Amino acid sequence: MALYDQYPVEVFNSLGKKKEKFEPLNPPRVGLYVCGPTVYNEAHLGNLRSFLSFDIVWRYLEHLGYNVRYVRNITDVGHLVNDADEGEDKIEKRARLEQIEPMEIVQKYTNGFHAVNKVFNLKEPSIEPTATGHIMEQIEMVQRIIDNGYGYEVNGSVYFDVQKFQEKYDYGKLSGRKVEDLLEQTRDNLAGGSEKKFFADFAIWKGASENTIMKWKSPWGMGVPGWHLECSVMSTKYLGEKFDIHGGGMDLKFPHHECEIAQNIGAGDGDPVRYWMHGNMLTVNGTKMSKSLGNAFLPMELVAGNHELLDQGYSPMTIRFFFLQAHYRSTVDFSNDALKAAEKGYKRLMNAKRLVEEMDKDVVESGNVQEEIDAEFNALCNQLYLEMGDDFNTPKTLAVLFDLSGKINTFFNDHLTRYSISSSTFRRMKETFTIFISDVLGLEDETEGNGSDKLDDVMQMLIEMRAEARANKNWDLSDSIRDRLNAVGIVLNDGKEGSEYVLK
Repeated sequence: MALYDQYPVEVFNSLGKKKEKFEPLNPPRVGLYVCGPTVYNEAHLGNLRSFLSFDIVWRYLEHLGYNVRYVRNITDVGHLVNDADEGEDKIEKRARLEQIEPMEIVQKYTNGFHAVNKVFNLKEPSIEPTATGHIMEQIEMVQRIIDNGYGYEVNGSVYFDVQKFQEKYDYGKLSGRKVEDLLEQTRDNLAGGSEKKFFADFAIWKGASENTIMKWKSPWGMGVPGWHLECSVMSTKYLGEKFDIHGGGMDLKFPHHECEIAQNIGAGDGDPVRYWMHGNMLTVNGTKMSKSLGNAFLPMELVAGNHELLDQGYSPMTIRFFFLQAHYRSTVDFSNDALKAAEKGYKRLMNAKRLVEEMDKDVVESGNVQEEIDAEFNALCNQLYLEMGDDFNTPKTLAVLFDLSGKINTFFNDHLTRYSISSSTFRRMKETFTIFISDVLGLEDETEGNGSDKLDDVMQMLIEMRAEARANKNWDLSDSIRDRLNAVGIVLNDGKEGSEYVLK
């Protein structure tokens, strides 16, 4: 019997209203699509939290025995600065600021995004398609939407006709929003509103100006695809017209994911997603995290500890552990006290993992097995699956791991002998405990094994961060990185070939 039969997963249905048993279309295959980053800037902490959540989903489903195809896109064109069908493309705007080609911006920040993922031990997806790599497919979907009566062209742009869609379908069913209520939340004079038949209509193809660098030929003239279109196209291309899970941040539920549903239905493909999953937001000391408030962190700022709101830096696995302490649908609140508590919790769990790995693989059976204690160990192993099977509940899973770690410590404190449990239970406990920590939750032991490689990855990013600060004459940040590293025993030596680090 497969693990996914023994330990089924309960998730929220596509409307997020109730839980139901997760049953893939073609077990044991699972199609998982997650909205990736728009690569015009460094990956921020919200990106990391979202992608870490779906890293856990992928890891756990694979552990259960499913063959998961994980698709996560790269948005490298079409995402406008005001998200309202008007304005400059975010990547082009950044390219003009840095005075380089848009595709250089894309490559630079895609590389940075991958580097951050590696530092925090996120697995790379099965497929990572780009918007620019699927222009023809997007043009084809726009044409199907027009042919089906749900799109109209104005001055080289094509808009999705929400009122026409509303005649037969429910635009807003995912987010729970009503079209008639949206008008009150929308500026009366929307940019580009004069082109639209209806204020809620959205661009699926946008005509390009002469100054636009990235643009493509289409039946409606030179232009770019709408931001929402790429995910409709790439998710169904690689996962089929009906697939299992679509994920992203809570901020994408409306309008991005709502528009995706409308586009797929409008193109004649039907509603493609069986289960929608949305990760929640980040706060700092109870306040919304935002650049304007000065409380937004980049992932590597947390590692370096060079943000004014931080008392110290924290290791990548401490930060990963911190995120796992909250359910993906819950808000995560950052504070120095919370991060320090996570640091202690992570170290405690790793210590228990090292203890159990040192224990003998085989325990000679004796007549001293205590059935009640033996049953407790097996119940805790089962409980790990029950908690992860409850909509991927990582905080409760961690709580069970700590219960197990306490029992592991009793062996080493001689409060229990290993003969108190059977050899089969001992082996199951040891295997389950280590697999859930390493394979399911993705927590690495930073003190041994690949710890030195992980330190190299972190240091390389900090060195690059410091080099960029020096190039921008941001001497305060440059000195802060050097001084904080020195305080924890890491010396940076600057030379003609760049900087290198030495452990004191």
